[in-house]
Amino acid sequence: MAYSMTGFGRANLLIDGREMTVELKSVNHRFLDLGFRMPRHISFLEDEIRRFLTERLTRGHVDVFVTYRNTRTDARTVELDPALLGAYIAAAKTCETEFGLRNDLSVVNALRLPDVANVVEAEEDREAVASLLKNTLEIAVNELIEMRRVEGERLCADLLKRLETVLALRAAIAERAPAVVENYRAKLNERIAAVLSTQEIDAARLATEVALFADKANIDEELVRLMSHVAAARELLINGSAVGRKMDFIVQEMNREFNTIGSKANDKDITALVIEGKAEIEKIREQVQNLE
Repeated sequence: MAYSMTGFGRANLLIDGREMTVELKSVNHRFLDLGFRMPRHISFLEDEIRRFLTERLTRGHVDVFVTYRNTRTDARTVELDPALLGAYIAAAKTCETEFGLRNDLSVVNALRLPDVANVVEAEEDREAVASLLKNTLEIAVNELIEMRRVEGERLCADLLKRLETVLALRAAIAERAPAVVENYRAKLNERIAAVLSTQEIDAARLATEVALFADKANIDEELVRLMSHVAAARELLINGSAVGRKMDFIVQEMNREFNTIGSKANDKDITALVIEGKAEIEKIREQVQNLE
């Protein structure tokens, strides 16, 4: 069954003090287009995400949102600048002795002094973070694909219904086609009789004119190709997976057959059926744009 390109997947995992959240939002696009939003300090994971998604998805614009939090006790350290702190202490003593100010410099106050103490993020264990990402991404992608599958089933059901409508219109055109030649024969006979009321109509010439018209207006090939296109589309929708591009081509060909039938048939009833068929094809084309 074909898949839609629209979907959403989310996963959150917390393992050994490391928490990862991955959100995937997918919409229509001609190709697979990935957009990333993630913390800079784990940006080294982008290539891994890209490779993973390329293996699982074929088309669609996918926004990838990644958040990461390290709550381990070794995630951060405090770096002290002893030289700078010593300078601050010396300055405090100078203020006390020379200006008579009370020296209330405590450890807590000392650590609050500018640039004395800095919280530093510890270097991440890349292997552990990459493993966490892989597990989280797997869950999110599976959820995204499942949503795309469900939406794809709905789209396919609608498209198969519309293809049945196309077949019904094709059958109506095929039923009407033989009458077109007979109507032409009768009208041509009437016009000739009106002009040549006193002369006998040349039956051979009339038959030749009708035969030329029949050949020019013959739409058997177009009707056969139209049925073949519908059969190919049904096969793709039922048994295919990434079928969007192929379906787009088939829809163009079906529209081409309707155009040719309309131009060759020279009949108002067939023209009305062609217009209805093209309207249905346009609805199919719009839906096909949503398929992967």
